[in-house]
Amino acid sequence: MARNIITGIDVGTNSVKVVIADARERNERGQPKVIGAGVAESRGLRHGYVTNVRDVAEGIRRAKTAAEEKAGVKIKKAFVGIGGIGLGSVVVSSAVVTSRADAEITEIDLRKLNEQAEKDIPPAMSANRRIIYEIPLQYMIDGLPVLGRPLGMSGNKVELRTLFITCLEHHVTDLIAAVNEAGIEVEDIMAAPIVGGFVTLSKAQKVAGCILVNIGAETVSIAVFENNIPTSMEVFPIGSTDITNDIALGLRLPLEEAEQIKIGAITGSSFPRKKLEEIISARLYDIFELIEAHLKKIGRNGLLPAGVVITGGGSSLNAIDAMAKAALKLPSRIGSIGGLDGKSSFKDATWSIAYGLCIWGMHTEEGPEIDTSAQFMKGAWRAFKRWLQQFLP
Repeated sequence: MARNIITGIDVGTNSVKVVIADARERNERGQPKVIGAGVAESRGLRHGYVTNVRDVAEGIRRAKTAAEEKAGVKIKKAFVGIGGIGLGSVVVSSAVVTSRADAEITEIDLRKLNEQAEKDIPPAMSANRRIIYEIPLQYMIDGLPVLGRPLGMSGNKVELRTLFITCLEHHVTDLIAAVNEAGIEVEDIMAAPIVGGFVTLSKAQKVAGCILVNIGAETVSIAVFENNIPTSMEVFPIGSTDITNDIALGLRLPLEEAEQIKIGAITGSSFPRKKLEEIISARLYDIFELIEAHLKKIGRNGLLPAGVVITGGGSSLNAIDAMAKAALKLPSRIGSIGGLDGKSSFKDATWSIAYGLCIWGMHTEEGPEIDTSAQFMKGAWRAFKRWLQQFLP
């Protein structure tokens, strides 16, 4: 496979999506041209994590074959998005005393600070978990905030707030095993809730502050962005399948018919429209209550000027953006993939993770080195921040 050919794989509970892009051809935003995309039904997953490696591998293999036929190339390596309820994040505040007599902050001090930050992760967020990567949020010197890295500045104590993205160890291992069984080598892994923002959010939105909400089949994931970097991430074990189940129970219908009604494929007077709207609204407000509780927890409820951007299969539900606006008291809109030409085979944001992985992969040479030994960028957080900011729109 040519070095300029990049592949992104999004393994979701409902479907597997594979996107193949050519980095030699760029659109007006500098993003790689999509030359092939494939989708297949996903099996062997529950709430986003692998329960049957062989079934997941089969879904990946089918989506891979479809994408290869359209692209006219064979893929051997790919960047993979990881999600599911095993994914989590935690913000840690750490501090060290500077070592030099003249109080100048050196690389040794910053290295000690990084090591201390990892030690300060609460046991509940470190036991049986792997650090995928870490992002520095704010440095402080003697209690006063500073912009950028404080190397060469003076102070008796240097502090750092760090966002750690972690995942249950066996969830990562099982996903890699499934991709490998499909005949693909994993180049690296990235948190799906964050990578979707590469193509659905503008730089202005990420700088001002916004929340990206992905409503999948069995999970809802959120990523909060401020100052152009992710500052929080969470995954909830609820999704659009729960809405289907509610419709089936409330209207006493088979699941298949309830799903068709939910997506608008069946219309008419065969079911009470008002009751249907009440059922869907009740479950959506449950989802938005979870999101609001998280925003309150991090002190950002009602304080994100760029508002809510909704993606995923559940984003197609009627008037969901209006419900989000009312429940979260923030501007709201449905996300879409920006920068693609009119000939592209996909435009809706359900493809944002797979395509975002291609964009991420295109720029890895400009940022941290890929670690194929499955350490996944551990210890490369400084390069990650510089790299992340330089290519996001």
